[in-house]
Amino acid sequence: MTDAGSNRFYQSLLETRLIELQFQNETNADSRDTVVLDQTSVGRLSRMDAMQQQAMAKATRQNRTVEILAIKNALLRLEEGEYGNCETCGEDIPAKRLELTPTAVRCVNCAR
Repeated sequence: MTDAGSNRFYQSLLETRLIELQFQNETNADSRDTVVLDQTSVGRLSRMDAMQQQAMAKATRQNRTVEILAIKNALLRLEEGEYGNCETCGEDIPAKRLELTPTAVRCVNCAR
């Protein structure tokens, strides 16, 4: 269980990261659009490169979406007073772990 001062610190950390991720999703939306290239003027390798970049942008967005959900879950646990407790064993998650991974839901031992 974390104290009120720690809760404010983690809430600020989580909310800041959430804003960053949402901003990145908005600004990178066009990189996930369908690749349309004029095949008469663009070579096969350029088309393949554009499709690979699109696939990477989609994968990056999926990773961001997963992180956004984890952040929202952590913020909910903060509201409910469960933040910082391991969901497996119920013990406190060490502060150093939460500083590195504020969305952590398990202590180091249970995460192994």
